[in-house]
Amino acid sequence: MSDRRRNCTVLLADDHPIVLRGLEGLLKAAGIFDVIAVCANGREALQALRELKPQLALVDIRMPQLTGVEVLQSVESEGLCTRVILLTASATDEQIAQAVTHGACGIMLKDAAAETLVDCLERVIAGERWLPPELVPPALRREAGRRKNVDCFENLLTARERELALFVAQGLSNKQIARRVNISEGTVKLHLHKAYQKLGVANRTSLSSVVQRHLAPEAAARWGDDDAESDEASNGRERNVIRR
Repeated sequence: MSDRRRNCTVLLADDHPIVLRGLEGLLKAAGIFDVIAVCANGREALQALRELKPQLALVDIRMPQLTGVEVLQSVESEGLCTRVILLTASATDEQIAQAVTHGACGIMLKDAAAETLVDCLERVIAGERWLPPELVPPALRREAGRRKNVDCFENLLTARERELALFVAQGLSNKQIARRVNISEGTVKLHLHKAYQKLGVANRTSLSSVVQRHLAPEAAARWGDDDAESDEASNGRERNVIRR
């Protein structure tokens, strides 16, 4: 067991130099890890993972160029053997769910004690997973609920209604929305009235609250591209109505 530990190679990736130096010093002091790469962004980390093939990688979940989750996805898709632990100060529920889905061997909070980090790495290299019960299960439950709401909204609303609801949540007036999508202000009001009825809300303030509370940014962004051909056809019909 001790021989295996001494041979344990580790890659560190974080865009904060102070954090990197602290982690490197901590692992060297432990005497059972060999830090073979220190990277300041996700792209560097992924390249080093491909070339050096360390046994462990401790990767910050938020990094420039490639995030920790994106690095993890590449490790999974490319079949790299490195066991990845994501380091975070404040991960979102979505990030935690993605990390678990794509095979993260551990999720470590940055405010954890030094001995906790060493324990995490030792357990992961021994084949266990480090997923704190006070952090991961609640996040997965919340994310599952949010995704259910997203699916519900997407099923209830048409592509046009979803698009306009997003604009309302962004603070645009009906006149601004009409100009943005090239339809009449009256048509905007009609679509929003239908959205209010389907979602059981009374006004644009309540609609904004529902969108912001239940929809993650990537789901909202997906609305803008969803059913583009249908939207285009709908636009044409609406413009024909206006011309008549």
